[in-house]
Amino acid sequence: MNQAPVSREAVLSELERRRSLDPDIHAGRLFGLVYPSGRDDVEELIREVYESFLFHNALNPLRFPELNAIEREVIQMTADLLHRTPTERHAGSVTSGGTESILMSMLVNRARAQARGITAPEILAPASAHPAYAKAGHYFGMKLVQIPLDENFRADVTAARALVNPNTAVIVANAYSYPHGAMDPVEELAALAAENGIACHVDACIGGFVLPFMEELGIEIPLWDFRVPGVTEISVDIHKYGFAPKGSSVILHRDDDWAWLQTYFYSEWGSGLYATPAIAGARAAAPVVASWAIMKYLGVEGFTDITATLVEATNRLRSAIDAIDGIDVVGEPVGPLLALSSSTLDLFGVGDALEVRGWHVNRNSDPKGLHLMLSPVHAPLIDELIADIRGAVANHQARTSDEVRYS
Repeated sequence: MNQAPVSREAVLSELERRRSLDPDIHAGRLFGLVYPSGRDDVEELIREVYESFLFHNALNPLRFPELNAIEREVIQMTADLLHRTPTERHAGSVTSGGTESILMSMLVNRARAQARGITAPEILAPASAHPAYAKAGHYFGMKLVQIPLDENFRADVTAARALVNPNTAVIVANAYSYPHGAMDPVEELAALAAENGIACHVDACIGGFVLPFMEELGIEIPLWDFRVPGVTEISVDIHKYGFAPKGSSVILHRDDDWAWLQTYFYSEWGSGLYATPAIAGARAAAPVVASWAIMKYLGVEGFTDITATLVEATNRLRSAIDAIDGIDVVGEPVGPLLALSSSTLDLFGVGDALEVRGWHVNRNSDPKGLHLMLSPVHAPLIDELIADIRGAVANHQARTSDEVRYS
């Protein structure tokens, strides 16, 4: 730390300089990591709300009862969206993101497995599942068992059935998967879980604020939420396609009592009862309140309108890609996410050529190719993106790297 104070102007100038060196998140050239709404009114509302709750702490619900009520309303609105039957208690919590939501679900299912006498609990998850399940296994002493994928990159139910054993604590299904945008057969996996008396966690961290509004548009989506018997938990990120600022996800349990299994209580110290519903102690309140604000402000109609724009942009992009010789869309993606592969083109080289044109495209390793996750800010740029993909396919060099990183 510097010894002498630095002026406010110098601090802001330096931060602006350094921010400008990173990609502009509103320019529509990034895919994944950030999910701008593309609407000034939405972002202005979030900024105003965020500033009002900038220093509030969501740790103690008794000290800030209205803040606690707002958080419970966020949980309830999300539960309603996912067709959870209302109960006296709010069987869920707001977390910092999809990873923490997944960790809480796996912690609950470890506790339930241990209560049944299982000493080496296993997580049975598709090979396309998020690394958070491996992290949960590492943190909580659970074994991750991967379900092979079928030809459309969905979890293979027959293979899953063969992998279920007395140590299986939970079966995971994607709605939809990050690598390929594939919708796992949730109804079949949930039925398999129910047959064996185990949990079924649906990972809707990406799809949770897309799929319900695609249904509103009349698009047929296989059932995946709490309407499916056997689904016991769902994780959903508000800070992706819910357009809230980073730090907002929800984990929901079908059973009220299961939520208590993720709550930590401690009183053996000098300052009374300490209790947290998830990993964090002190928690920023601003992302929670911003989530409430955006859900109220947009409502089902507003989210449906934005989703319509996303669907139209995705369909235009897919139609153009389907017409390019040598590039295939992987599997049968259901949302605004396209994974591209090729048996004849060096798509990493194509990706490098797109980077030169200013697009920050991501890479997949299996199958090797490109990964495009669309946000509303991409919609006005689809024609430019299509033209640049065509140009990159026609004129690209060999790949500069085989490196693939989670985006």
